Amino acid sequence: MNAIRSPMAEVLARKVLPAGTFVASAGVRAGQRDPFVDAVLDEKGLSLGQRQPQRLDDMEDAYFDLIVTLAPEAHHAALELTRSLAVDVEYWPTADPSTATGTRERIMDAYRDVRDRLEARITERLAKRA
Repeated sequence: MNAIRSPMAEVLARKVLPAGTFVASAGVRAGQRDPFVDAVLDEKGLSLGQRQPQRLDDMEDAYFDLIVTLAPEAHHAALELTRSLAVDVEYWPTADPSTATGTRERIMDAYRDVRDRLEARITERLAKRA
C-alpha cells in the first residue's frame, strides 16, 4: 500500500544515489502514511517530508531502468506493467513490520529491522550504479 517498506526504500535510495537520479515508490494500492516509518527514519536523520502514499497508476513517469519490488503483489503488478518494456525488475522479499505486536519498542524494533535490511541491500545493490 506504499505506506511502509517502499517509502522507506525510496528515502534510503535517495541517500545513496547521485543527486538528480529519479527515485520514486508506489504501491498496488494507496494506504495511509505510517507514523512508525517517520519515527525510524528520523532516527537516521531522514524524512519522508510531505510525501504521501501513491499507487503505481498515479505515477506520471513509466520509464525506469530498475524497479525493485518488496512484496509479492507488487512484484506481479510490476511484471505486468513492464512486460513490453526494457526494464529490470527485481524482487527483494521484505517482511511487513506492521504485523508486529506487543509494546511500542517491540514494534519499533520490527520497523528498524526492515529499515536496516533495506539500507544494507540498497547500499550493496545501488551504490554500484552510482
